[in-house]
Amino acid sequence: MTETGTLLTSLDCRACCAQVDPGRPVGVCPNCGHALLASYDLAKLDGKRWRASLPGRDATLWRYRELLPVGRAEAIVSLGEGFSPILRLVSRSEPGARRLWLKDDGGLPTGSFKARGMAVAVSRAHELGVRTLFVPSAGNAGVALSAYAARAGLTARVYLPERTPSPMKDGCRAYGAEVVELPGTLREVGAAARAREAKSGAFDLSTLREPYRVEGKKTMGLEIFEQLGAEGLPGAIVYPTGGGTGLIGMQKAFEELRSLGLLERSPRLYAVQPEGCAPVVRALEDGAAKVTPWEDPHTLAPGLLVPAPFASERILEAVRASRGGGATVSDVAIVHAMRTLAREHGVSASPEGAATYAGLDSLRARGAIRADETVLLYNTGSGLPFSIPELERSLASSVTVPDADH
Repeated sequence: MTETGTLLTSLDCRACCAQVDPGRPVGVCPNCGHALLASYDLAKLDGKRWRASLPGRDATLWRYRELLPVGRAEAIVSLGEGFSPILRLVSRSEPGARRLWLKDDGGLPTGSFKARGMAVAVSRAHELGVRTLFVPSAGNAGVALSAYAARAGLTARVYLPERTPSPMKDGCRAYGAEVVELPGTLREVGAAARAREAKSGAFDLSTLREPYRVEGKKTMGLEIFEQLGAEGLPGAIVYPTGGGTGLIGMQKAFEELRSLGLLERSPRLYAVQPEGCAPVVRALEDGAAKVTPWEDPHTLAPGLLVPAPFASERILEAVRASRGGGATVSDVAIVHAMRTLAREHGVSASPEGAATYAGLDSLRARGAIRADETVLLYNTGSGLPFSIPELERSLASSVTVPDADH
């Protein structure tokens, strides 16, 4: 048996300060029902020596194994995820005008950043002896779970709204997952899924309802640090926000790097949401401690159609701790950004990823981001499954797409 050297010590609830034993499968805090976050004994790690060792390791997210929760190397379920490229965006119309970068997770296994969270969550569940997993989803999370469960030899059930696009349903089934279609939005499907699975013994991998998907998302921040260096970090990271695990994960990564003595300054985090579903941005602007559900949610970006993300307190906490903020964008601007990124920069961006490009001008106009400041946009998925002409037609006919998690 090969040990990874993980420094995992406990699962902590920031709502009630409970500490939970990570040695058994656990979802939310057993005391108060809030999200649990993994803690590590960072005092046992020599930060500078650890940083120097990284270039000699495999170019996957598992290179950060000491800061990930899996203890036995043979329990790791991997499809080669992680270490996606960071691309400089140089505009032909404004050459040299912007110090703009884009981290592109569209080339990861299963086509999106969901591979990060599911790789770590499925690996940890596998290590702890879980045999059956389920998730409510209408997009990439379901496909990612299906792929990693297949890789691990585990059973997966994916609950999808009936209006979910057929390619997503077919993708889950292709990996051997059981697909359960239910009426309603993702919020309603999630509640129904948890009710159905309450006595099944299956483990819930819903966003932030288990503690390890966010650890996979944490590797986004660790990679940005390693690829750009402490001195080359951007002043701001612009991130498309639905379920919000990426914001929590990146801020957690930067906090851990500071504890290791590797980082003094970390980027500000900016949440971008569509005008038709922006509960996190509204809460940030109102100074609220948690979101209130968005009324009549609608957008063509399926991964951003999350009217009331779970554990929104942690999302808002992460953005505020970074001294960041938020911005909203129109669906028209999202589609225009998809086309611009493809034609001008050669980047295939999902509607969610393109929303960051669309939101940049607004953030600059408000003075949230300075014109001379280095900025990193996060593209969370490939645009290849999406047809820009079809999205434009959907805008013209005012047809919305079903809920999804992001």
